[in-house]
Amino acid sequence: MTTPIATRVVAAGVLAVAHALSLTTFWISGASAQSVAAAPTGNDIINFDPWPGIRKDLFQARDIAEETSALTLEAPVRAEDAALVPLTIRIPQAIAANVKSLTIVVDKNPAPIAAVFSFGAGAGLGERVISTRVRVDMYTNIRAVIETADGKLHMATKFVKAAGGCSAPALKDADEALAALGKMQIRSFDTSGQPTSQSKPQREAQVMIKHPNYSGMQMNQLTGLYIPAKYVQHMEVRRDNELVFKLEGGISLSEDPNIRFTYADGGPGVLDVLAKDTDGSEFKARATPNGS
Repeated sequence: MTTPIATRVVAAGVLAVAHALSLTTFWISGASAQSVAAAPTGNDIINFDPWPGIRKDLFQARDIAEETSALTLEAPVRAEDAALVPLTIRIPQAIAANVKSLTIVVDKNPAPIAAVFSFGAGAGLGERVISTRVRVDMYTNIRAVIETADGKLHMATKFVKAAGGCSAPALKDADEALAALGKMQIRSFDTSGQPTSQSKPQREAQVMIKHPNYSGMQMNQLTGLYIPAKYVQHMEVRRDNELVFKLEGGISLSEDPNIRFTYADGGPGVLDVLAKDTDGSEFKARATPNGS
């Protein structure tokens, strides 16, 4: 099943990465023969920069300001586990209320768009923080790009040393993973006693969903066959029925997707989460601020 994320990313740079990883047919069916023919092979992929193609496909010719005043991206220089690379994006209070979306890109992954977050009023007016985990297939730049209400784009970039994350074996066997499929846990964190300089205080929560998020590149260790791609492609989080964020996900999100986020304080603070995967399965969960 092709997701909106996979459909959008057909730029020559992305095709080149997929081709070099022998995944051209899997990811780019219907793409132009000319783009495939231009893809680098062998050691050329190490020095190849796919970002110009990805950027053109996502943002056309729009200017992107790379600065730390609009957002920061935290990522390890060298990841301990290429299949579970932690990322944290921080958007300061001064700009957070005007941020419409956040796009996370892993340049040299076969499907480089890891996630697109679209924010609603429930995200609040204070500092906005999003933490998650991604797969990294080879040494690469990871980018966080935000778009503000006035249409401006701002980006933070980190280079991460990791390899093999997209094809790494699943942490659980298939039967165990499918038995727990869709089980969700929502944790709320009490920030009332913590010092804050924000005039618009935020709450903080974490959504964890059991899902293998198969990339289509992992091999069944018993049969020797590739496991078909199956992953969480949509998640929606609401606070008291007010949208906090919508998420479009791809194969670059790690197994058992884990999203930690800030959201608006005030009201009962009931969180509702709806998630859907590429097979059409839906998963729901609800939690109050005390975690019940």
